[in-house]
Amino acid sequence: MTWGFLCDLLSGVNKYSTGIGRIWVAVVFVFRLLVYIIAAENIWKYEHDEFECNIRQPGCENVCFDHFFPISHIRLWALQLIMVSTSSLFVVFHVAYRENREKYHNQKPSESSGEIDGGLLCTYLISLILKAGFEIVFLVLFYKLYDGFQVPRLVKCDIRPCPNTVDCYISKPTEKTIFLYFLVASSCLCVVLNLSELSYFIFNCSTKRYLKKYIKKRR
Repeated sequence: MTWGFLCDLLSGVNKYSTGIGRIWVAVVFVFRLLVYIIAAENIWKYEHDEFECNIRQPGCENVCFDHFFPISHIRLWALQLIMVSTSSLFVVFHVAYRENREKYHNQKPSESSGEIDGGLLCTYLISLILKAGFEIVFLVLFYKLYDGFQVPRLVKCDIRPCPNTVDCYISKPTEKTIFLYFLVASSCLCVVLNLSELSYFIFNCSTKRYLKKYIKKRR
C-alpha cells in the first residue's frame, strides 16, 4: 500500500487550516505516518511467524494467536490513520464544489484562498469533530481488544484444539510496547489539537456575533 494519497490530501487541506491545524498536519506526517512507514511496519511484519507456543499441536498456535490478536496492531493503526486523515475529504469536496460553482456562474472567488468562512467553516468544524471522534474510538478499541496498551512477553492459552493450558511467547514485546505508547501519545496530542482548534473557531464565532449585536445596539 502506498500513502501518497493521504500525503496529497493532507497537503491540500493544510492551506485552509489555522496554525493549530497546521501543527496537527505536521504531527500526522512526522510522528505518525513516517513512523508507521519507516519503523512500525517492520516490527510487526512477521508477528505471526514469530509467535511461538510450547506445544506443536496442529492448529493450537494459530487459534491462540487469533485469540490474543483478533486484529493486528499495525493494521488497526493503519485503519486509524486512514479514517482520521480522510475526514478532511469533506473540506476538499466543499472547496472543489465552491470553485466549480463560481466557475460555472463566471463569478470571482468570493473568499480569498485559504480563508475559512461561511459554509466552508461548518464543513471544517464537522471534519474536526470527526477526526477527534475517530481518534477516541480507536484508542478505546485498542484498549478493549488488547486489554491495555502493553504487549506481554508471555500469554497462556487453553483454547481448543490445545490439549491443555500452553505458554505462548510474543516476539519483541518491549519494542512493540514502546511503539504502542508512542501511538497513544500521538493520538492524544491530535485529539487535543483538534479540540483546541474547534474551541478556537467557536470562540471566534461567538465573539463576532457578540460584536455585531453590540454594534447594532449602539446604533
